[in-house]
Amino acid sequence: MSRRFRGESHHKVDAKGRVSIPASFRRVLEAGDPNWKSGENPELVIVYGDHRRNYLECYTMNAIDEVDAKIDALPRGSMERKMLQRLFHGQSFPTNVDETGRLVLPAKLRNKIDLENEAFFIAAGDTFQIWKTETYDTVERAKEEEWLDDLPEDFDPMAFLDGPSGE
Repeated sequence: MSRRFRGESHHKVDAKGRVSIPASFRRVLEAGDPNWKSGENPELVIVYGDHRRNYLECYTMNAIDEVDAKIDALPRGSMERKMLQRLFHGQSFPTNVDETGRLVLPAKLRNKIDLENEAFFIAAGDTFQIWKTETYDTVERAKEEEWLDDLPEDFDPMAFLDGPSGE
């Protein structure tokens, strides 16, 4: 099993769209890039997706290869394959970490999520997400609170790890 992204942090975005990646995230990107060698910059793929997605999802090369393999396994010409190719191949941006541990986010990607001065990074297992801080705080935290509010007060979310029947 490959290393996982863990944690969350806030980082400044400069006028050219440069933003520092958390150091621990850079180590996972290195481990998840089969072509990476010490002293080089790891590659990654940023999926920006359709109009409903209000964040950027960053994949290690190994993680995006897994997605690509699943897309390739779908029947050629199927609507599912066409749409997933569009979302993951067409609406994505291959890039690499620069020498100073930063990503350069093109204006198109920054504009898509209305990113200006500060980016919020949050780990999502084998990917990490980049959000406009205010969007994450209002949209995602509200979903989290709503989900938690629907559970009994003494419920332990760890129970979900045992499967749907609690086995």
